[in-house]
Amino acid sequence: MAASGEDVRQFPRPPQEFTDREDRTVRMTAYDGEAEPLVAMYTDFDADSRSQGVPPREEPAVHEWVERLLETGHNVVVWHDEWPVGHAVLIPVEDASAELAIFVHPDYQSAGIGTRLIEVLLRHGREEGVEHVWLAVSQRNHVAMRVYRAVGFETRLREHVEIEMERDL
Repeated sequence: MAASGEDVRQFPRPPQEFTDREDRTVRMTAYDGEAEPLVAMYTDFDADSRSQGVPPREEPAVHEWVERLLETGHNVVVWHDEWPVGHAVLIPVEDASAELAIFVHPDYQSAGIGTRLIEVLLRHGREEGVEHVWLAVSQRNHVAMRVYRAVGFETRLREHVEIEMERDL
């Protein structure tokens, strides 16, 4: 794997504030707070904003899913004013490895938030002891694959509908 952990040290650490391409000031924070703000964000997602069964469609399932992510993962949330507009998590799977999941509210996509969110999350994960990260992405999601490659992920497995990517921290 070409990407080493050294470049992660150059990524910003949370908290982090920046102006997105739509001229909105957003801030990213490591998050271990209440589930309700994230549940509200996720219940606003439409069918096109869901992939691989997440986020769940119904509010009770969303709440349970968010609670599980907050309890087990290393979470970073993007805030615009007092509202969450993005969430990324590293979910520990074994030893010092974690699975990455990222979600940006549809109204905030294509504004540079996702790339910055992944960078901040990877730095946060490294500081929390994560050494290796992997993810699964739909082969049709070319935008996401470009973002993942830009932050050092490489393809490790290609299947019919999914690609698995990985990188070291």
